[in-house]
Parts: sequence; structure tokens; C-alpha cells
Amino acid sequence: ADNLKLKNRGRLKAGYYADVVVFDPETIQDHATFREPNQYSTGVAHVFVNGDHVLKEGEHTGATPGRFLKGPGYKGND
Repeated sequence: ADNLKLKNRGRLKAGYYADVVVFDPETIQDHATFREPNQYSTGVAHVFVNGDHVLKEGEHTGATPGRFLKGPGYKGND
């Protein structure tokens, strides 16, 4: 976050956006393949995006709090 000059990110701190993945390093495994690239990994228990719980006990909660981040190299039209 510091290298990309993203404000309020990159630390677990009050007022910052919380992006956190909780996983078990003993059981984490990627199941995605070229034919089926959208398969969930196993061993990932929880994911928080912008402080919202998006994966709870390995199941998607339906939350979609992600948003586009513009870093210093962004060359968009807005």
C-alpha cells in the first residue's frame, strides 16, 4: 500500500480499510484449473474486504464491498 501510495490501507489500524484473509497454512489448496478457473481454494476460512465479511467459514456471504483503487500509474479518463 505504501509503495502504491494508497491512503488508509496496508495496516490493521482504526480508520483504515481492513482487507484481511484468515487461512490455515496446513490445509490451504488451490483448486482452480485452466478449464475451471473460478474454483474456490480450500483452507481459507474468512476474508474481509474494506472491513466487510465476504467469506465466512469458507462460504461467500454475498457482500461485494470491493472497489477500484487508483494508484499513481492510473491513466483513466476520470
